[in-house]
Amino acid sequence: MNTVRLTVAQALVRFLDNQYLEVDGQEIKFVKGIFGIFGHGNVVGLGQALEENSGSLEIHQGRNEQGMTHAAVGFAKQSLRQQIFACTSSIGPGAANMITAAATATANCIPVLLLPGDTYATRQPDPVLQQIEQSNNLSISTNDAFKAVSRYWDRITRPEQLMSACISAMRVLTDPAQTGAVTLALPQDVQGEAYDYPDYFFQRRVYRLERQEPTQAMLAQAVELIKSKSNPMIICGGGLKYSQAAESLKQFAKAFQIPFAETQAGKGTVESSYELNVGGIGETGCLAANILAKKADLIIGVGTRYTDFTTSSKWLFQNPDVSFLNININRFDAFKLDGVQMVADAKATLDALYPLVKAQNYHAQWGDEIADVRRKYEDERKRLYQIEFNEKDFVPEIDDHLPREKVYAEFKALTDSVLTQTRALGIVNRLLPENGIIVGASGSLPGDLQRIWNAPTAGSYHVEYGYSCMGYEVNASLGVKMAQPDHEVFTMVGDGSFMMLHSELVSSIQEHLKINVIVFDNMANGCINNLEMEHGMDSFYTEFRFRGERKDRLDGGLVPVDYAKVAEGYGCKTYRVATAEQLEAAIKDALTQDRSTLIDVKVLPKTMVHKYFSWWRVGVAQVSEKESIQKTAEWVNEKLSQARQY
Repeated sequence: MNTVRLTVAQALVRFLDNQYLEVDGQEIKFVKGIFGIFGHGNVVGLGQALEENSGSLEIHQGRNEQGMTHAAVGFAKQSLRQQIFACTSSIGPGAANMITAAATATANCIPVLLLPGDTYATRQPDPVLQQIEQSNNLSISTNDAFKAVSRYWDRITRPEQLMSACISAMRVLTDPAQTGAVTLALPQDVQGEAYDYPDYFFQRRVYRLERQEPTQAMLAQAVELIKSKSNPMIICGGGLKYSQAAESLKQFAKAFQIPFAETQAGKGTVESSYELNVGGIGETGCLAANILAKKADLIIGVGTRYTDFTTSSKWLFQNPDVSFLNININRFDAFKLDGVQMVADAKATLDALYPLVKAQNYHAQWGDEIADVRRKYEDERKRLYQIEFNEKDFVPEIDDHLPREKVYAEFKALTDSVLTQTRALGIVNRLLPENGIIVGASGSLPGDLQRIWNAPTAGSYHVEYGYSCMGYEVNASLGVKMAQPDHEVFTMVGDGSFMMLHSELVSSIQEHLKINVIVFDNMANGCINNLEMEHGMDSFYTEFRFRGERKDRLDGGLVPVDYAKVAEGYGCKTYRVATAEQLEAAIKDALTQDRSTLIDVKVLPKTMVHKYFSWWRVGVAQVSEKESIQKTAEWVNEKLSQARQY
């Protein structure tokens, strides 16, 4: 046996540089590179290994550990999970910063490899700088916090452990059913320890993304179920997108005249204009999909986790005879809602089902209803995209008990804005170039985007909503641009989320990777402001206001922020927008730029999209002095009585 004497860090780099994924006969280099922020816990270990010989791995400098990991997640998601970045940080706060992004990856089933530095395995210098000491267990470090948000977690305390840990890491990262964040904690001293590694550890490894076929028993059961139903509906989840099953879906739906709706992860798999695409479904669903969902007697869930937003807290499907057929590579998800389980690849399953259902001369009985609801949906989208503010008698889409005349006067005085959020979205949608990709994640924008955004082409819609992580948007956009550098990337982000994290906007400037950030500024966490007021509360710490006379409230004036000036300081081309004409001009000019841009759009509060025939369960106080909250509790209990219990 031949051996190679290397440090643990050097061996890890060499191993990562030789991993490949085979997808439908094509080999793809699986680990494209490493994002890194270096500190004492990793710079002279993994940093030294990368400086000496990084092979063909790309090295990118992050600005914030969470931000760079979001970029890695965005890259892997846009790459359909076929290529990844690893992320390395120092010990302590640097490692802890990656935990939120690790959770985002795991919640969305997106592969990302995390390589945080760790405290000394020998414990000789303990407590080392940035170490948290637990007197009851000296083996615990910050990195133990990754266990709850990782699909696989390991700590390398001896050089020879690296080999089995790396193989296990690749097993999980390349598994379409179980992928997510993988954490390999690297003690600072162990990174530099030498070991005689067998040379076969560094051989070229190719992992095949196998398309698991459905069994004959699964197919027979599915065909019998479909035959027994007259009004089936398909829900397209992210698994359908990652399986690259768009054409199979269209063939299946068209042959049997079955409408299909989209989750956030599934939207953009098929263009919105397709005749059987009835749009987003659930709590943030659109008019068309939610009308049909209430009548459907069969839900065919393809690659969906059936989150509470997709099912409206298991309330949406009101047909008393509704059944569920679950096509999912993940056995855990296939068992949800007591559905018939088809644990298999989405594309392989739709292709196998197609001739069997066709042989039954089956057709759904929706008749003209699909076309009718699509027409209503298009009319509603046009209406929303054209809403203009008028000074007198203006009724916003979200019409709650906020003293809107006062708020609008205050907002307009600060910003000169008369622009509604839905009008702004319509302008962006109309001007999005053919190669445009939008990125979103949190606040009211994902709801608006799922309800009314027209995804013109496959792959043009990138919204993270499995974790709905504020701060994902700008940073993930960098990863999306890295995955598809020839495309224009547009970040759709609220002011609250932008303030929470936008660190890799600087990295986009550094790397000459242009992204276009559109900040929708309504001076509030508007989505949650809507939620609290819908449930009987007043506006409580969700608007961005100065501290006023009351000590227990922020009841002063609105806090204005110049986001364009912030981005200008980073080196972006920036624009300030308060009218439709200014927004249109800004987008057109941004498309001519060769550096990252930021458009600071002031949008009137409460002008996002309202919900359509949906309900979302949130915890409500069962005891309150306020009559409005008492009524809300009664309303929630009534809706809950109509929902499935599991």
